[in-house]
Amino acid sequence: MLATVHHPASAPDGSVPLLIVHGLFGSARNWGAIARRLADRRDVVAVDMRNHGESPRAGVQDYPSMAGDLAEVIESLGGKVDLLGHSMGGKAAMQLALTQGALIRRLIVADIAPVVYTHDQSPHIHAMRGLDLTGLTSRGEADRRLQALVGDPALRAFFLQSLDLKAAGGPVWRLNLDVLERDMPKIIGWPGTEGHFDGPTLFLTGAESHYVRPEHRETIRALFPHARFAKLPGAGHWLHAEKPREFEETVRVFLNA
Repeated sequence: MLATVHHPASAPDGSVPLLIVHGLFGSARNWGAIARRLADRRDVVAVDMRNHGESPRAGVQDYPSMAGDLAEVIESLGGKVDLLGHSMGGKAAMQLALTQGALIRRLIVADIAPVVYTHDQSPHIHAMRGLDLTGLTSRGEADRRLQALVGDPALRAFFLQSLDLKAAGGPVWRLNLDVLERDMPKIIGWPGTEGHFDGPTLFLTGAESHYVRPEHRETIRALFPHARFAKLPGAGHWLHAEKPREFEETVRVFLNA
């Protein structure tokens, strides 16, 4: 089963748990602050997706498989959750909603649509592979070395959260880069899943992001007939990191509606 990080409710009110699903190259740890704040009235559980973090390494990274992993976690939590997924995690969440919708009460899809994209993320894999891990003992030094390959400091910081500096035998990436690179067309693609999810669904996007376009809405509404749309001003694709409090409050309002 996927590795999980549990955040028990500080004052439980009987709400179903919230399951948080990260995007490509991410981990449960990326969501720690938001998960803790949302755990005031309900348990919040964040997962490491397959081939990420502490979760098992698998030979395939496609959405039916990722949805199956999430279903297994949900069954272990009692069989019903509110589900929040960002980017790749949002596509996995949509796949699960369309195929096993009874497991989900409310669905939040963060800055992604059920469509095929063309933004290949393989260059980031090449950059991570290109990082010289010899003798690395600090994240600061790792950042300095990675700067030659990744100019954006925020992106470097995000990637380096998946670098294990204390691994036996020396630093290693907590990512199965080989499988992620091979299956990149599946990750940026969409399996064309049919059906519909009748539960309340929020498509929450960054106002400065181009991942969810107006022309996607017809496709979204066909699959998620009760979809609502909201935008966070001043945020891009990484809306939860760029506007964490606004993201958290929007999620809270939707879940409690």
